[in-house]
Amino acid sequence: MSETRSDGELLRAIAADRDRHAFEQLYRRYAPWLTARLRGRCADAGIVDDVVQETFLAVWRGTARYREEGEVAGWLWRIGARRLVDALRGDGARGRLRQALARLRHREEASAEDRVLAGVEHGDLAGALVRLSPELRAVLQATVIDGLTTREAAVLLGIPPGTVKTRAMRARRQLREALA
Repeated sequence: MSETRSDGELLRAIAADRDRHAFEQLYRRYAPWLTARLRGRCADAGIVDDVVQETFLAVWRGTARYREEGEVAGWLWRIGARRLVDALRGDGARGRLRQALARLRHREEASAEDRVLAGVEHGDLAGALVRLSPELRAVLQATVIDGLTTREAAVLLGIPPGTVKTRAMRARRQLREALA
């Protein structure tokens, strides 16, 4: 067995033969990358570590199946990002806000985003955000608070990049109207 098997070969060996060596190779290849990406979205290292483990357990158990479409990294990211959203959803919007602020805490001077996020719970913005549809709020969460690119948000939310752009534009327009 070659140490340089492709991602597809590793995944086929895991799915067909429960090949532990293939699984370990895949884990060593992608776990550090996935951990780093998820830590960009969540400041709690414990949650991130749990999500990475859950992601690879899904691969091992076969509950997540690679359809050989696209890059394996993107497929693993979708699994991990969805599991992270599920983990954070239990903590609610306040927990997500704390996570976003924790990522920004190392800055000495408060940015405009910090000032806006700090006032989200108490100002007109909070009411305007609550009135947005869940789809529009999810796009704002991914692109503004989490700082994802349009493409990353599309992968996370499972929608086309054009839909992310359209929803972001609609959300901004609705917020402007509500705050005017």
